[in-house]
Amino acid sequence: MNQNKFKIVSIILVVILIAIAVYFSGILKQNKSYSIVYLSTGEVYVGKLSTFPVMEFKNGYILGTTKDATDPTKSNFQLNPLADALWSPQYLRINRDHVIFYGPLMSNSKIAETLNAQVK
Repeated sequence: MNQNKFKIVSIILVVILIAIAVYFSGILKQNKSYSIVYLSTGEVYVGKLSTFPVMEFKNGYILGTTKDATDPTKSNFQLNPLADALWSPQYLRINRDHVIFYGPLMSNSKIAETLNAQVK
């Protein structure tokens, strides 16, 4: 009887370990691509996002808008590195309660292309 319990517990532990490995491999893949986070404050952050154990950007950017110099009715988007901010954080932890949406950027999006060009 004890041997059967041991086998059942061993199988359950193996299944749990496999599930944890699959979960973390998904997190690591997400961190390799650029992601965007839109907050309830209206701020938009872009960069390498980690969601476990906390939502966090390292080497992230804040997406801002500026008025077009030639046409004041138009706005231009601008990516500003968080490292260049006045408060220059090492990393940025995000309160999940203030996240409206987040997700990975497509590799052919304008932002991802701009960031990839800067890295090279």
